[in-house]
Amino acid sequence: MEVDASSTAWILVSTALVQLMTPGLAFFYGGLVKDTSVLTMMMQSFISMGVSSIFWFLVGFSLCFGESWGFVGSPWTFFGLRDLNVHEALPGQKIPGLLYMAYQGMFAVITPALMTGAFADRFRFKPYLIFILLWLLFVYCPWCHWLWGGGWLAQLGAVDFAGGIVVHVTAGFSALASLFVLGKREIPEDEKDHHHTPHNVPFVALGTALLWFGWFGFNGGSALASSGQAVAAVVNSEISASVATFLWLLIEWVRLGRPTLIGLCVGAIAGLATITPAAGFIQPSGAFIFGIVATFFCYGCCELINKLGLDDALDVWGVHGMGGWIGSIMIGVLADSPSCADVATAPISCVTPGSPPYASLSLVGIQIAAVLLCSVYSFVVTWVLLKAIRLCMPLKPKSLHVDLHEHHEAAYHSPIKAYRPDKTQALNSEGSMESSSEASESAA
Repeated sequence: MEVDASSTAWILVSTALVQLMTPGLAFFYGGLVKDTSVLTMMMQSFISMGVSSIFWFLVGFSLCFGESWGFVGSPWTFFGLRDLNVHEALPGQKIPGLLYMAYQGMFAVITPALMTGAFADRFRFKPYLIFILLWLLFVYCPWCHWLWGGGWLAQLGAVDFAGGIVVHVTAGFSALASLFVLGKREIPEDEKDHHHTPHNVPFVALGTALLWFGWFGFNGGSALASSGQAVAAVVNSEISASVATFLWLLIEWVRLGRPTLIGLCVGAIAGLATITPAAGFIQPSGAFIFGIVATFFCYGCCELINKLGLDDALDVWGVHGMGGWIGSIMIGVLADSPSCADVATAPISCVTPGSPPYASLSLVGIQIAAVLLCSVYSFVVTWVLLKAIRLCMPLKPKSLHVDLHEHHEAAYHSPIKAYRPDKTQALNSEGSMESSSEASESAA
């Protein structure tokens, strides 16, 4: 099929915007953790751009969008990107097949990175790399194929515009499973009063800005064309995020007696995550409602998991998992009305006249079934994967200073000494390596 120049230009920009979100996530999560694990947290996001992309180029895209084998797509359809080029569009699309692959690949990159906020301070780097690959293979690719690759859920009528189920529910409930395997963080006695205090709030604000900016490509680009639906997705994303930003701030102001920048930033992400599955299916008035629901529902979920004693360090389940969960269900309530089905008589307010989904009780039921299945599947499969990896190697680092233990690096220069496994070298206050004898002499 022929490609459309304007749509190609828009999806090129959107691909870059979504790619920027992963470094944005690194800053967002990195600022929220302690200064002894900030590098580990940021590396877990950045390495996904390498590992996940290689997997995606080789076989991941084909598993998601290749000829259906039922559970996944055929790994041979587009193995190594064969039969994709810059001159032809895939059936039903207006952009080059190679560009569609690249755009979808950005989603595969950021999705496993979303989970890292839940198990902050508790995951070694080597098993994390193995976990990423297995998780993409057994969790992400099946759900991507079932909903976006023309699989059985899409044929039943389930919808997910930009990743509420495929991205946020899979990551959120997989993160929840990790808490049961890894347990709580160890907190030294002298740190109990400030252990959960973010070490760098400006990092959090920077990460939020990058994520919010990139989300316009995440949601707007999911229209896969330079179209009115893309416009609706961008506008709806802004409205939902803005409402949730303000309301989350007000809740914390009332509860804590002061407005906080952290609360503002978390509210923005909740609003964006919740609108994601519906961004291109609803009108701006619906996006306003989404922002309100996102605030109170996600805030309540974050409080609930804390009451249950589960150590979700950065509220991944409450914000991403449950935000995507409720947003996916609300499509059945706030999508275009059935009067939009006939293009000739459809009201001008319709977002996608002549094209489903349309609000109905049956769609609500389908969406509830889809999110429940995704929640259970993601939780169980992730639990099994982590248990299996733990049989082969330890998952948790032995030191509370995770950056030094895993990477022999420190985010900030300090007099803390870090020893290599052979204990022959230490990290001096300037950040360079010196022998243990030299370290003793410099200390003297």
